[in-house]
Amino acid sequence: MKANGTAYKYGDNVDTDVIIPARYLAIQDVKELSTHAMEDIDTEFVKKIKPGDLVVGGKNFGCGSSREHAPIVLKASGVSCVIAKTFARIFYRNAINIGLAIIECPEAADAIEDGDTVEVDFDSGMIKDVTKDQTFKGQPFPEFMQKIIESEGLINYINKKQ
Repeated sequence: MKANGTAYKYGDNVDTDVIIPARYLAIQDVKELSTHAMEDIDTEFVKKIKPGDLVVGGKNFGCGSSREHAPIVLKASGVSCVIAKTFARIFYRNAINIGLAIIECPEAADAIEDGDTVEVDFDSGMIKDVTKDQTFKGQPFPEFMQKIIESEGLINYINKKQ
């Protein structure tokens, strides 16, 4: 499994209220909800994001409330992967549960700049900043987690196994 796209970089402690502001949580349609992704930190995010692009964060990405809406809107916006130094525990689990690929790699999170083209190989954990021709080793997903992401989430994965 691989991801390839343009990186959009943010700092430390990007919380779930920034990823999707609480004022929009009453919206039921995921596509409509995703039009508000990241708007409190980057008003142009939904205009510039393309399917396959990546988000790069610092420490504690996805902190704050435990809402699943945060990884859901990133995925619905077209984000193929989030790379960060560290993830908030609940965001990490929610991302896997809904099928959003995430990978921790402090070196990559530091080196990748906004606008760089990045490739991620989830089998090996290798992250390549194509723009800078730099390679980093992140923690690869265990096979069962890759299958959950490939299945577009935990529920689909479980249903396929039955």
